[in-house]
Amino acid sequence: MSQTSVSPITTFGSTLRSSTASLTSTVPGRLTLGLAATVVIAAAAHVAFPLPFTPVPFILTPLAVLGVGLAFGPLGGFAVLVAYLLEGACGLPVFGPHGPGGLAQIVGPTGGYLMSYPLVAMIAGLAHRMSPRIPRFVAATLSGLAAIAVLFAFGAGWFAHWNEMLSPGHVSVGAVALASVLPFVPGEIVKVLAAAGIYSTLRRSR
Repeated sequence: MSQTSVSPITTFGSTLRSSTASLTSTVPGRLTLGLAATVVIAAAAHVAFPLPFTPVPFILTPLAVLGVGLAFGPLGGFAVLVAYLLEGACGLPVFGPHGPGGLAQIVGPTGGYLMSYPLVAMIAGLAHRMSPRIPRFVAATLSGLAAIAVLFAFGAGWFAHWNEMLSPGHVSVGAVALASVLPFVPGEIVKVLAAAGIYSTLRRSR
C-alpha cells in the first residue's frame, strides 16, 4: 500500500485557506482578517534597529506590508494599510518604537515611508492581476520590487522635504540617498524575495 507524503507547508497552506475562506465569506469575517493583518504589521514594526548615521531605522514592516498586499490583493491591501495608518494616527502603538508615535511620526522625517504603505501594498497585490503564464514567484517579485521603489520614492522624498524645511539650501541628493535609500536596498530586496517565496509556496499548495 503506497503512501503519499504531504509536506508541512502544503498542510499549513490548505488549513490556512480553508480557515480564511470561511472568514472572507462574511463582512465581519473580512473585517476580522483586516484587523488581524494590522496586528501583524504592528508586530513587524516593533522589530526595528536604529542606525547611528540616520533617523531611518532598519525595520521589518515592509515585509509585512508586502505580505498583506500579496495576501489581500491590491484593493484589500490598500484598505488594510489605510486602517493601519488610522490606528497609528489615533495614538495606538502600531508604529516603530523609535519614533514619537501618532500623527507626529507620520509627519516626522520618516513619515514618507508610512505614507507610502497603502500604495506599497496595492502595488504588491498586483501580482494577482498578472498573466497566469507568469510564474507566481516572478510575478510577486516584480510587483514587490515596484512596490519597494515607491516606498523609497516616498520615503526619500519626504525625508528630503523635511530636512529642507529645517536647513533650506543645505540638503543634497547624495546625502538624502545615503541616509534614506542606499543602506536599505539590500535588505529590502531580501524582503521582496522572502515575501515572493512565501506567497508562491502557499499558492502552489492549492
